[in-house]
Amino acid sequence: MKKAILFLVLILAVSLIFWKLFKSKDGENKTSDTKEVAIAVKQHSENFNKSISRIVDKYMNIKDAFVNADTAAIKLGGAEFILLLDAIDTAELKKDTSLIEATIMSVINDLKSNAISMLSQHDITEMRKDFSSLTDMMFPAFFTAIKYEGPTLYIQNCPMAFNDEIPANWISTTEEVINPYLGKNHPKYKAGMLHCGEIVDSVKSK
Repeated sequence: MKKAILFLVLILAVSLIFWKLFKSKDGENKTSDTKEVAIAVKQHSENFNKSISRIVDKYMNIKDAFVNADTAAIKLGGAEFILLLDAIDTAELKKDTSLIEATIMSVINDLKSNAISMLSQHDITEMRKDFSSLTDMMFPAFFTAIKYEGPTLYIQNCPMAFNDEIPANWISTTEEVINPYLGKNHPKYKAGMLHCGEIVDSVKSK
């Protein structure tokens, strides 16, 4: 009888040890399974980021219009760009300090001034100069001030944008270089310098 009881106790003890070992390993597996890469917490609302995305898209439309030397499309895009700047959710900016808000509003006003100047031009070279200035305000000032949270953008540079010797930048959504300053219909090079340029920087989500 005593032997039977001891046998049962031994079985229970062994079972308990195996159960604890199994439970421990199972817990470790669950812990490792649940370890995931931390999801970046966005600082801005979805509406705010959508408004910035629309501005970036419109900039790209203007850039493409310069590639094609389409002055009508450039002016239409410029007018829409200004409207989109006005449509930025300024309530979102008020979440930051008054100094940051004032900085962002100042940058936005500078962007609008360059876009307005671009609309007033009749010569495409002068339009391109305003586009170059607008680009230089977009990056880094605008994207830094708003703490950009969109897809990666590429800053590209043409070393001979004006008079074959003055460089200028533009922004692209892809790494492919398609030059808006020399374009497809340049009076001297035609489309021969369409891919002239290189990536010099990038804009990434903070």
